[in-house]
Amino acid sequence: MPVISIANQKGGVGKSTTAINLSAALALKGKRVLLVDMDPQGATTVGLGFRDATPTIYNVILDEVDTEDAIIPTEIEGLYLIPSNIALSGAEIELSSQIGREYILRNKLAKIKDDYDYVIIDTPPSLGILTMNSLVASDEVIIPIQAEYYALEGIGLLLKAIKLVRERLGIPLEIRGFLITMFDKRTNLSKEVREEVKRIFGEKVFRTMIPRNVKLAEAPSHGKPIFLYAPDSRGAKAYMKLAEEVDGV
Repeated sequence: MPVISIANQKGGVGKSTTAINLSAALALKGKRVLLVDMDPQGATTVGLGFRDATPTIYNVILDEVDTEDAIIPTEIEGLYLIPSNIALSGAEIELSSQIGREYILRNKLAKIKDDYDYVIIDTPPSLGILTMNSLVASDEVIIPIQAEYYALEGIGLLLKAIKLVRERLGIPLEIRGFLITMFDKRTNLSKEVREEVKRIFGEKVFRTMIPRNVKLAEAPSHGKPIFLYAPDSRGAKAYMKLAEEVDGV
Protein backbone atom coordinates (compact mmCIF):
# COMPACT_ATOMS: atom_id res chain seq x y z
CA MET A 1 0.00 0.00 0.00
CA PRO A 2 2.62 2.55 -0.97
CA VAL A 3 2.03 6.30 -0.94
CA ILE A 4 3.82 7.79 -3.97
CA SER A 5 4.45 11.48 -4.63
CA ILE A 6 4.95 12.71 -8.19
CA ALA A 7 7.44 15.52 -7.66
CA ASN A 8 9.64 18.00 -9.49
CA GLN A 9 9.76 21.67 -8.52
CA LYS A 10 10.15 22.55 -12.18
CA GLY A 11 6.79 23.19 -13.87
CA GLY A 12 5.64 21.75 -17.19
CA VAL A 13 7.36 18.38 -16.85
CA GLY A 14 4.23 16.24 -16.84
CA LYS A 15 3.56 15.84 -13.10
CA SER A 16 -0.22 16.14 -13.30
CA THR A 17 -0.42 14.16 -16.53
CA THR A 18 1.56 11.40 -14.84
CA ALA A 19 -0.44 11.56 -11.61
CA ILE A 20 -3.74 11.25 -13.50
CA ASN A 21 -2.78 8.59 -15.99
CA LEU A 22 -0.59 6.40 -13.77
CA SER A 23 -3.41 6.36 -11.21
CA ALA A 24 -5.97 5.56 -13.91
CA ALA A 25 -3.80 2.79 -15.35
CA LEU A 26 -3.32 1.19 -11.93
CA ALA A 27 -7.10 1.32 -11.36
CA LEU A 28 -7.70 -0.30 -14.76
CA LYS A 29 -5.34 -3.06 -13.65
CA GLY A 30 -7.75 -3.78 -10.80
CA LYS A 31 -6.07 -1.75 -8.08
CA ARG A 32 -7.91 0.54 -5.69
CA VAL A 33 -6.23 3.94 -6.03
CA LEU A 34 -6.59 7.27 -4.23
CA LEU A 35 -5.25 10.32 -6.08
CA VAL A 36 -4.56 13.36 -3.88
CA ASP A 37 -4.23 16.76 -5.60
CA MET A 38 -1.82 18.87 -3.51
CA ASP A 39 -1.30 21.51 -6.19
CA PRO A 40 -3.29 24.76 -5.72
CA GLN A 41 -3.50 25.02 -9.52
CA GLY A 42 -5.78 21.98 -9.40
CA ALA A 43 -4.67 20.58 -12.76
CA THR A 44 -5.25 17.00 -11.63
CA THR A 45 -8.71 17.86 -10.32
CA VAL A 46 -9.70 19.62 -13.55
CA GLY A 47 -8.07 16.88 -15.62
CA LEU A 48 -10.47 14.38 -14.06
CA GLY A 49 -13.50 16.59 -14.69
CA PHE A 50 -14.05 18.03 -11.19
CA ARG A 51 -13.42 21.76 -11.62
CA ASP A 52 -15.73 22.92 -8.78
CA ALA A 53 -15.56 19.94 -6.43
CA THR A 54 -15.87 20.56 -2.69
CA PRO A 55 -14.72 19.86 -0.05
CA THR A 56 -11.04 19.78 -1.03
CA ILE A 57 -7.71 18.80 0.47
CA TYR A 58 -7.54 22.36 1.83
CA ASN A 59 -10.57 21.68 4.03
CA VAL A 60 -8.98 18.42 5.18
CA ILE A 61 -5.70 20.11 6.11
CA LEU A 62 -7.52 22.81 8.08
CA ASP A 63 -9.53 20.17 10.03
CA GLU A 64 -12.78 21.43 8.55
CA VAL A 65 -13.76 17.97 7.25
CA ASP A 66 -12.60 14.41 7.79
CA THR A 67 -10.32 12.98 5.12
CA GLU A 68 -12.86 10.38 3.97
CA ASP A 69 -15.50 13.08 3.45
CA ALA A 70 -13.36 14.76 0.76
CA ILE A 71 -12.92 11.59 -1.33
CA ILE A 72 -14.94 11.36 -4.55
CA PRO A 73 -15.20 8.52 -7.09
CA THR A 74 -14.12 9.17 -10.68
CA GLU A 75 -15.32 7.80 -14.01
CA ILE A 76 -12.82 4.95 -13.73
CA GLU A 77 -13.85 2.19 -11.36
CA GLY A 78 -11.40 1.91 -8.46
CA LEU A 79 -9.98 5.42 -8.88
CA TYR A 80 -10.84 8.03 -6.24
CA LEU A 81 -9.83 11.67 -5.89
CA ILE A 82 -9.29 14.22 -3.13
CA PRO A 83 -9.62 17.44 -5.16
CA SER A 84 -7.84 20.78 -4.88
CA ASN A 85 -8.35 24.39 -5.92
CA ILE A 86 -6.67 27.78 -5.59
CA ALA A 87 -7.72 28.08 -1.92
CA LEU A 88 -4.93 25.62 -1.12
CA SER A 89 -2.37 28.34 -1.88
CA GLY A 90 -3.39 29.95 1.41
CA ALA A 91 -2.23 26.86 3.30
CA GLU A 92 1.41 27.87 2.80
CA ILE A 93 0.82 30.82 5.15
CA GLU A 94 -1.67 29.15 7.48
CA LEU A 95 0.55 26.13 8.11
CA SER A 96 3.78 28.07 8.56
CA SER A 97 3.30 28.66 12.29
CA GLN A 98 1.95 25.20 13.17
CA ILE A 99 4.06 22.78 15.18
CA GLY A 100 4.74 19.61 13.19
CA ARG A 101 3.42 21.25 10.05
CA GLU A 102 5.39 18.91 7.77
CA TYR A 103 3.46 15.91 9.12
CA ILE A 104 -0.10 17.18 8.66
CA LEU A 105 -0.86 15.38 5.38
CA ARG A 106 0.86 12.21 6.62
CA ASN A 107 -1.42 12.17 9.67
CA LYS A 108 -4.53 12.85 7.55
CA LEU A 109 -3.76 10.02 5.13
CA ALA A 110 -2.82 7.57 7.90
CA LYS A 111 -6.51 7.14 8.70
CA ILE A 112 -7.52 5.96 5.25
CA LYS A 113 -4.47 4.82 3.26
CA ASP A 114 -4.91 1.15 4.18
CA ASP A 115 -8.19 1.20 2.24
CA TYR A 116 -6.22 1.55 -1.02
CA ASP A 117 -3.57 -0.37 -2.93
CA TYR A 118 -1.91 2.90 -3.97
CA VAL A 119 -2.11 6.52 -2.87
CA ILE A 120 -0.68 8.89 -5.51
CA ILE A 121 0.03 12.54 -4.64
CA ASP A 122 0.37 15.27 -7.27
CA THR A 123 2.66 17.97 -5.86
CA PRO A 124 3.00 21.66 -6.74
CA PRO A 125 5.96 22.98 -8.80
CA SER A 126 7.84 24.24 -5.75
CA LEU A 127 9.68 22.98 -2.67
CA GLY A 128 7.40 24.77 -0.20
CA ILE A 129 5.39 23.40 2.70
CA LEU A 130 2.83 21.66 0.45
CA THR A 131 5.50 19.64 -1.35
CA MET A 132 7.29 18.89 1.92
CA ASN A 133 3.98 17.63 3.36
CA SER A 134 3.58 15.42 0.30
CA LEU A 135 7.08 13.97 0.60
CA VAL A 136 6.74 13.36 4.34
CA ALA A 137 3.42 11.58 3.70
CA SER A 138 5.01 9.32 1.07
CA ASP A 139 6.90 6.06 1.01
CA GLU A 140 8.25 6.70 -2.48
CA VAL A 141 8.67 9.48 -5.03
CA ILE A 142 8.55 9.40 -8.82
CA ILE A 143 10.42 12.26 -10.50
CA PRO A 144 9.30 13.19 -14.04
CA ILE A 145 12.06 14.68 -16.20
CA GLN A 146 11.16 16.39 -19.46
CA ALA A 147 13.27 15.30 -22.43
CA GLU A 148 14.27 18.86 -23.30
CA TYR A 149 17.04 21.37 -22.74
CA TYR A 150 17.73 22.14 -19.05
CA ALA A 151 15.91 18.91 -18.14
CA LEU A 152 18.06 18.33 -15.05
CA GLU A 153 17.91 21.91 -13.85
CA GLY A 154 16.85 22.00 -10.22
CA ILE A 155 16.86 18.23 -9.68
CA GLY A 156 19.69 18.67 -7.18
CA LEU A 157 17.44 20.82 -4.98
CA LEU A 158 14.73 18.16 -5.01
CA LEU A 159 17.26 15.47 -4.11
CA LYS A 160 18.41 17.63 -1.19
CA ALA A 161 14.80 17.96 -0.04
CA ILE A 162 14.41 14.17 -0.18
CA LYS A 163 17.60 13.79 1.86
CA LEU A 164 16.24 16.29 4.38
CA VAL A 165 13.03 14.29 4.72
CA ARG A 166 15.05 11.15 5.37
CA GLU A 167 17.69 12.48 7.73
CA ARG A 168 16.04 15.30 9.67
CA LEU A 169 12.41 14.23 9.65
CA GLY A 170 13.04 10.50 9.96
CA ILE A 171 10.95 9.40 6.96
CA PRO A 172 12.38 6.43 4.99
CA LEU A 173 11.46 8.02 1.64
CA GLU A 174 12.74 6.15 -1.40
CA ILE A 175 13.09 7.29 -5.01
CA ARG A 176 10.92 4.86 -6.98
CA GLY A 177 12.29 6.15 -10.25
CA PHE A 178 13.00 8.93 -12.72
CA LEU A 179 10.45 9.11 -15.53
CA ILE A 180 11.41 10.63 -18.88
CA THR A 181 8.43 12.54 -20.28
CA MET A 182 7.65 14.31 -23.57
CA PHE A 183 10.16 12.07 -25.32
CA ASP A 184 10.43 12.56 -29.08
CA LYS A 185 12.44 9.77 -30.67
CA ARG A 186 12.87 11.88 -33.84
CA THR A 187 15.09 14.46 -32.11
CA ASN A 188 18.70 14.13 -31.07
CA LEU A 189 17.99 16.31 -28.02
CA SER A 190 15.51 13.82 -26.57
CA LYS A 191 17.98 10.99 -27.07
CA GLU A 192 20.79 13.01 -25.49
CA VAL A 193 18.66 13.83 -22.44
CA ARG A 194 17.71 10.16 -22.10
CA GLU A 195 21.34 9.08 -22.16
CA GLU A 196 22.37 11.77 -19.67
CA VAL A 197 19.60 10.85 -17.23
CA LYS A 198 20.54 7.16 -17.51
CA ARG A 199 24.22 7.98 -17.02
CA ILE A 200 23.50 9.88 -13.82
CA PHE A 201 20.71 7.80 -12.27
CA GLY A 202 21.30 4.37 -13.81
CA GLU A 203 18.79 1.69 -12.86
CA LYS A 204 16.58 4.24 -11.12
CA VAL A 205 15.36 5.39 -14.55
CA PHE A 206 12.11 3.74 -15.65
CA ARG A 207 12.36 1.69 -18.84
CA THR A 208 9.09 3.24 -19.98
CA MET A 209 9.32 6.71 -21.51
CA ILE A 210 6.28 8.90 -22.02
CA PRO A 211 6.13 10.19 -25.60
CA ARG A 212 5.30 13.68 -26.70
CA ASN A 213 1.68 13.03 -27.70
CA VAL A 214 -1.09 15.38 -28.81
CA LYS A 215 -3.81 13.21 -27.26
CA LEU A 216 -2.10 13.36 -23.86
CA ALA A 217 -2.06 17.15 -24.11
CA GLU A 218 -5.73 17.31 -25.14
CA ALA A 219 -7.19 14.90 -22.59
CA PRO A 220 -7.15 17.21 -19.50
CA SER A 221 -9.21 19.88 -21.28
CA HIS A 222 -11.92 17.23 -21.70
CA GLY A 223 -11.71 16.24 -18.03
CA LYS A 224 -10.70 12.68 -18.82
CA PRO A 225 -7.70 10.38 -18.32
CA ILE A 226 -6.08 9.32 -21.57
CA PHE A 227 -7.71 5.87 -21.29
CA LEU A 228 -11.18 7.39 -21.63
CA TYR A 229 -10.21 10.09 -24.14
CA ALA A 230 -7.90 8.20 -26.52
CA PRO A 231 -7.40 4.63 -25.28
CA ASP A 232 -5.50 3.52 -28.40
CA SER A 233 -3.03 6.42 -28.37
CA ARG A 234 0.70 6.08 -27.81
CA GLY A 235 0.28 8.02 -24.58
CA ALA A 236 -2.25 5.53 -23.21
CA LYS A 237 -0.03 2.58 -24.08
CA ALA A 238 2.99 4.25 -22.43
CA TYR A 239 1.17 4.94 -19.16
CA MET A 240 -0.14 1.38 -19.02
CA LYS A 241 3.44 0.14 -19.43
CA LEU A 242 4.53 2.49 -16.65
CA ALA A 243 1.79 1.11 -14.39
CA GLU A 244 3.10 -2.40 -15.07
CA GLU A 245 6.59 -1.29 -14.05
CA VAL A 246 5.35 0.44 -10.91
CA ASP A 247 3.14 -2.50 -9.98
CA GLY A 248 6.01 -4.94 -10.49
CA VAL A 249 4.40 -6.91 -13.32
